Amino acid sequence: MPGQINESSGMQATASGGPVPRADGPTPAPSAPSAPNDAAVQRAAAVDEELIRLYPDAGCTLDHDGPFQLLVATVLSAQTTDARVNTITPGLFARYPDAAALAGADRADLETRLRPLGMHHTRAARLIALGAELVAAHGGAVPADRKALVALPGVGRKTANVVLGNAFGMPAITVDTHVGRLSRRLGWTTAHDPLAVERDLAALWAPERWTDGCHRLIMHGRTVCRARAPRCEACVLNAAGLCPRVGV
Repeated sequence: MPGQINESSGMQATASGGPVPRADGPTPAPSAPSAPNDAAVQRAAAVDEELIRLYPDAGCTLDHDGPFQLLVATVLSAQTTDARVNTITPGLFARYPDAAALAGADRADLETRLRPLGMHHTRAARLIALGAELVAAHGGAVPADRKALVALPGVGRKTANVVLGNAFGMPAITVDTHVGRLSRRLGWTTAHDPLAVERDLAALWAPERWTDGCHRLIMHGRTVCRARAPRCEACVLNAAGLCPRVGV
Protein backbone atom coordinates (compact mmCIF):
# COMPACT_ATOMS: atom_id res chain seq x y z
CA MET A 1 0.00 0.00 0.00
CA PRO A 2 1.46 3.43 -0.90
CA GLY A 3 2.52 5.63 1.97
CA GLN A 4 2.75 9.29 2.78
CA ILE A 5 5.28 11.60 4.37
CA ASN A 6 4.56 12.60 7.95
CA GLU A 7 6.25 15.97 8.33
CA SER A 8 5.51 16.48 12.01
CA SER A 9 7.40 13.41 13.18
CA GLY A 10 9.81 13.10 10.28
CA MET A 11 8.86 9.43 9.91
CA GLN A 12 6.86 7.62 7.28
CA ALA A 13 3.22 6.81 7.82
CA THR A 14 0.90 4.47 6.00
CA ALA A 15 -1.80 5.82 3.73
CA SER A 16 -4.22 5.50 6.60
CA GLY A 17 -2.87 7.36 8.97
CA GLY A 18 28.61 31.61 12.17
CA PRO A 19 26.77 28.57 11.32
CA VAL A 20 28.50 25.97 9.23
CA PRO A 21 26.86 25.79 5.76
CA ARG A 22 24.47 22.93 5.21
CA ALA A 23 25.16 20.37 2.50
CA ASP A 24 21.49 20.29 1.47
CA GLY A 25 19.36 22.71 3.42
CA PRO A 26 15.70 22.56 4.43
CA THR A 27 13.03 22.92 1.77
CA PRO A 28 9.75 24.80 2.21
CA ALA A 29 6.87 22.31 2.34
CA PRO A 30 4.62 22.36 -0.74
CA SER A 31 0.96 21.58 -0.58
CA ALA A 32 0.13 17.88 -0.38
CA PRO A 33 -0.67 16.23 -3.74
CA SER A 34 -3.96 14.55 -4.50
CA ALA A 35 -4.00 10.77 -4.14
CA PRO A 36 -3.04 8.91 -7.35
CA ASN A 37 -5.48 6.46 -8.92
CA ASP A 38 -5.05 2.69 -8.71
CA ALA A 39 -3.73 2.42 -12.25
CA ALA A 40 -0.94 4.89 -11.51
CA VAL A 41 -0.01 3.01 -8.33
CA GLN A 42 0.08 -0.31 -10.19
CA ARG A 43 2.16 1.18 -12.98
CA ALA A 44 4.70 2.61 -10.52
CA ALA A 45 4.97 -0.77 -8.79
CA ALA A 46 5.48 -2.45 -12.18
CA VAL A 47 8.31 -0.02 -12.93
CA ASP A 48 10.04 -0.98 -9.71
CA GLU A 49 9.57 -4.68 -10.39
CA GLU A 50 11.29 -4.28 -13.76
CA LEU A 51 14.14 -2.41 -12.09
CA ILE A 52 14.46 -5.10 -9.39
CA ARG A 53 15.09 -7.63 -12.14
CA LEU A 54 17.58 -5.33 -13.84
CA TYR A 55 19.44 -4.17 -10.71
CA PRO A 56 19.00 -6.91 -8.08
CA ASP A 57 21.99 -5.72 -6.08
CA ALA A 58 21.33 -1.97 -6.16
CA GLY A 59 22.19 -0.30 -2.88
CA CYS A 60 24.03 2.57 -1.27
CA THR A 61 27.26 3.28 -3.15
CA LEU A 62 28.97 5.06 -0.25
CA ASP A 63 31.30 2.66 1.56
CA HIS A 64 30.47 2.68 5.27
CA ASP A 65 30.26 0.64 8.44
CA GLY A 66 27.43 1.90 10.60
CA PRO A 67 25.43 5.12 10.97
CA PHE A 68 28.34 7.41 11.89
CA GLN A 69 30.38 6.54 8.83
CA LEU A 70 27.37 6.79 6.54
CA LEU A 71 26.40 10.18 7.96
CA VAL A 72 29.90 11.58 7.48
CA ALA A 73 30.28 10.09 4.00
CA THR A 74 26.90 11.45 2.90
CA VAL A 75 27.72 14.93 4.18
CA LEU A 76 31.00 14.75 2.24
CA SER A 77 29.24 13.61 -0.95
CA ALA A 78 27.70 17.03 -1.53
CA GLN A 79 29.05 18.47 -4.81
CA THR A 80 31.23 15.46 -5.53
CA THR A 81 30.76 11.78 -6.39
CA ASP A 82 30.31 8.79 -4.11
CA ALA A 83 33.27 7.14 -5.83
CA ARG A 84 35.55 10.03 -4.95
CA VAL A 85 34.32 10.10 -1.35
CA ASN A 86 35.12 6.39 -1.10
CA THR A 87 38.76 7.09 -1.94
CA ILE A 88 39.34 9.21 1.17
CA THR A 89 37.03 7.71 3.82
CA PRO A 90 39.13 4.65 4.76
CA GLY A 91 41.97 6.85 5.98
CA LEU A 92 39.57 9.40 7.42
CA PHE A 93 37.73 6.86 9.57
CA ALA A 94 40.94 5.15 10.64
CA ARG A 95 42.14 8.49 12.03
CA TYR A 96 38.74 9.76 13.26
CA PRO A 97 36.64 6.68 14.09
CA ASP A 98 33.84 8.37 16.05
CA ALA A 99 32.12 11.66 16.75
CA ALA A 100 34.39 12.59 19.65
CA ALA A 101 37.50 12.06 17.58
CA LEU A 102 36.03 14.10 14.74
CA ALA A 103 35.05 16.92 17.10
CA GLY A 104 38.65 17.09 18.34
CA ALA A 105 40.22 16.70 14.91
CA ASP A 106 43.38 18.55 14.00
CA ARG A 107 42.05 21.09 11.51
CA ALA A 108 45.12 21.08 9.26
CA ASP A 109 45.22 17.27 9.14
CA LEU A 110 41.52 17.05 8.38
CA GLU A 111 41.77 19.62 5.59
CA THR A 112 44.65 17.69 4.03
CA ARG A 113 42.60 14.49 4.04
CA LEU A 114 39.62 16.26 2.48
CA ARG A 115 41.56 18.21 -0.15
CA PRO A 116 40.85 15.68 -2.96
CA LEU A 117 37.12 16.42 -2.64
CA GLY A 118 37.49 20.16 -3.09
CA MET A 119 36.24 22.89 -0.71
CA HIS A 120 38.37 21.26 1.99
CA HIS A 121 38.23 24.24 4.35
CA THR A 122 34.42 24.24 4.38
CA ARG A 123 34.20 20.46 4.57
CA ALA A 124 36.61 20.31 7.51
CA ALA A 125 34.68 22.98 9.42
CA ARG A 126 31.43 21.15 8.70
CA LEU A 127 32.74 17.79 9.97
CA ILE A 128 34.26 19.22 13.15
CA ALA A 129 30.98 20.98 13.93
CA LEU A 130 29.04 17.81 13.12
CA GLY A 131 31.15 15.73 15.49
CA ALA A 132 30.85 18.33 18.25
CA GLU A 133 27.05 18.49 17.94
CA LEU A 134 26.72 14.70 17.92
CA VAL A 135 28.70 14.57 21.17
CA ALA A 136 26.88 17.50 22.81
CA ALA A 137 23.33 16.59 21.80
CA HIS A 138 23.39 12.82 21.38
CA GLY A 139 26.28 11.45 23.41
CA GLY A 140 28.23 10.78 20.22
CA ALA A 141 25.55 8.57 18.67
CA VAL A 142 23.74 9.24 15.40
CA PRO A 143 20.03 9.77 16.10
CA ALA A 144 17.52 7.61 14.23
CA ASP A 145 15.13 10.53 13.83
CA ARG A 146 14.78 12.89 10.88
CA LYS A 147 14.07 16.00 12.93
CA ALA A 148 17.16 15.41 15.07
CA LEU A 149 19.29 14.63 12.02
CA VAL A 150 18.41 17.78 10.08
CA ALA A 151 19.27 19.86 13.15
CA LEU A 152 22.90 18.72 12.81
CA PRO A 153 25.46 20.91 11.00
CA GLY A 154 25.72 20.04 7.32
CA VAL A 155 22.69 17.75 7.33
CA GLY A 156 19.60 18.40 5.25
CA ARG A 157 16.61 16.26 4.45
CA LYS A 158 18.29 14.28 1.66
CA THR A 159 21.22 13.34 3.90
CA ALA A 160 18.86 12.44 6.74
CA ASN A 161 16.85 10.17 4.45
CA VAL A 162 19.99 8.41 3.24
CA VAL A 163 20.98 7.67 6.83
CA LEU A 164 17.49 6.63 7.96
CA GLY A 165 16.97 4.32 5.01
CA ASN A 166 20.40 2.75 4.76
CA ALA A 167 21.78 2.77 8.30
CA PHE A 168 18.58 2.28 10.29
CA GLY A 169 16.38 0.37 7.85
CA MET A 170 13.57 2.93 8.03
CA PRO A 171 11.65 3.56 4.78
CA ALA A 172 12.93 6.82 3.31
CA ILE A 173 12.92 8.40 -0.14
CA THR A 174 16.12 10.08 -1.27
CA VAL A 175 15.52 12.54 -4.10
CA ASP A 176 18.75 13.23 -5.93
CA THR A 177 19.04 14.50 -9.50
CA HIS A 178 18.48 11.02 -10.96
CA VAL A 179 15.40 10.23 -8.86
CA GLY A 180 13.89 13.62 -9.67
CA ARG A 181 14.60 13.34 -13.41
CA LEU A 182 13.29 9.79 -13.77
CA SER A 183 10.19 10.54 -11.71
CA ARG A 184 9.33 13.38 -14.09
CA ARG A 185 10.06 11.34 -17.22
CA LEU A 186 7.91 8.50 -15.90
CA GLY A 187 5.03 10.95 -15.36
CA TRP A 188 5.02 10.44 -11.60
CA THR A 189 5.51 14.12 -10.81
CA THR A 190 5.84 17.48 -12.49
CA ALA A 191 7.69 18.95 -9.52
CA HIS A 192 11.32 20.03 -9.33
CA ASP A 193 11.22 20.73 -5.60
CA PRO A 194 12.75 17.64 -3.90
CA LEU A 195 10.18 17.48 -1.11
CA ALA A 196 7.31 17.67 -3.62
CA VAL A 197 8.91 14.85 -5.64
CA GLU A 198 9.34 12.86 -2.44
CA ARG A 199 5.67 13.24 -1.59
CA ASP A 200 4.51 12.30 -5.07
CA LEU A 201 6.71 9.19 -5.08
CA ALA A 202 5.57 8.22 -1.58
CA ALA A 203 1.97 8.36 -2.77
CA LEU A 204 2.77 5.86 -5.54
CA TRP A 205 5.08 3.39 -3.82
CA ALA A 206 4.51 1.24 -0.75
CA PRO A 207 7.04 2.17 1.98
CA GLU A 208 8.96 -1.08 1.56
CA ARG A 209 9.98 0.12 -1.92
CA TRP A 210 11.18 3.55 -0.86
CA THR A 211 14.83 3.09 0.09
CA ASP A 212 15.99 0.48 -2.41
CA GLY A 213 13.61 1.73 -5.09
CA CYS A 214 15.50 5.02 -5.08
CA HIS A 215 18.79 3.14 -5.44
CA ARG A 216 17.35 1.38 -8.47
CA LEU A 217 16.17 4.65 -10.02
CA ILE A 218 19.64 6.10 -9.45
CA MET A 219 21.30 3.12 -11.13
CA HIS A 220 18.93 3.39 -14.10
CA GLY A 221 19.54 7.12 -14.31
CA ARG A 222 23.30 6.65 -14.36
CA THR A 223 23.38 3.83 -16.90
CA VAL A 224 20.35 4.25 -19.19
CA CYS A 225 18.07 7.22 -18.52
CA ARG A 226 20.83 9.78 -18.60
CA ALA A 227 20.16 13.50 -18.45
CA ARG A 228 21.51 14.56 -21.85
CA ALA A 229 21.38 11.38 -23.92
CA PRO A 230 18.80 8.93 -22.57
CA ARG A 231 19.19 5.47 -24.12
CA CYS A 232 15.48 4.86 -24.68
CA GLU A 233 16.21 2.15 -27.24
CA ALA A 234 17.98 0.13 -24.51
CA CYS A 235 15.45 0.84 -21.74
CA VAL A 236 13.46 -2.07 -20.31
CA LEU A 237 10.81 0.36 -19.07
CA ASN A 238 10.32 1.75 -22.54
CA ALA A 239 10.19 -1.77 -24.02
CA ALA A 240 7.58 -2.79 -21.45
CA GLY A 241 5.40 0.22 -22.26
CA LEU A 242 5.86 1.62 -18.75
CA CYS A 243 7.54 4.93 -19.60
CA PRO A 244 5.61 7.76 -21.28
CA ARG A 245 8.96 9.52 -21.93
CA VAL A 246 7.73 12.85 -20.61
CA GLY A 247 10.03 15.59 -21.90
CA VAL A 248 12.20 13.17 -23.91
